[in-house]
Amino acid sequence: MEYNTQKKKLLLPEYGRNIQKMVDYLLTIPDREERTRAAKTVIDVMGNLYPHLRDVPDFRHKLWDHLAIMSEFQLDIDTPYPLPSIEKLQEKPARLPYSTNHIKYKHYGKLAEKLIDKIKELEDPEQKRALIVLTANHMKKSFLTWNKDSVEDEQIYNDINTLGGSTIILPEGITLSNPKDLLQKKSKPSSNKPINKNYQKNNNKGNNNNRPFYKKQS
Repeated sequence: MEYNTQKKKLLLPEYGRNIQKMVDYLLTIPDREERTRAAKTVIDVMGNLYPHLRDVPDFRHKLWDHLAIMSEFQLDIDTPYPLPSIEKLQEKPARLPYSTNHIKYKHYGKLAEKLIDKIKELEDPEQKRALIVLTANHMKKSFLTWNKDSVEDEQIYNDINTLGGSTIILPEGITLSNPKDLLQKKSKPSSNKPINKNYQKNNNKGNNNNRPFYKKQS
């Protein structure tokens, strides 16, 4: 018995071994035109495996790329698209730099600091007041989300001043939202549909009509 582990490793296992055998057969065809026609047939078979992707842009282009990969870039045919090079496929992506931004209060996140910086830039008093209330409620919600405990509004105000470098003058009369309102989860819509009384009434009439009618024998 021959096991799959003893066979040639599939370069693209999602297409299966039969498609790989077709690609291997393409390499044995000596005539270039005949080889190209056979390759188009293999592309059609590969596309039939994923019919839901037929309308996806560049889907055919991807199939030709996969055909080149399965042939290990040894297939000499006329292709409707430029094929990728093996060097391009083996190219490693550039290393992503990690953010080095220091966050003073991590439970508030970077967004709170950006909002406070925006507050310092605003000159309109109404817009400034509205953004202060929005920022304070956001910070209160973030605090409750991570600490799962009550928090006084005064602490939120102090943290805003600390993050703002004591340059933000809080307007008087600000009342923050209730913790229950900030952490309230959206209730799922009820699956119980209201009963149509007219439908129920008519249905009952229909059930009454189906009862057997008979006379009481004397």
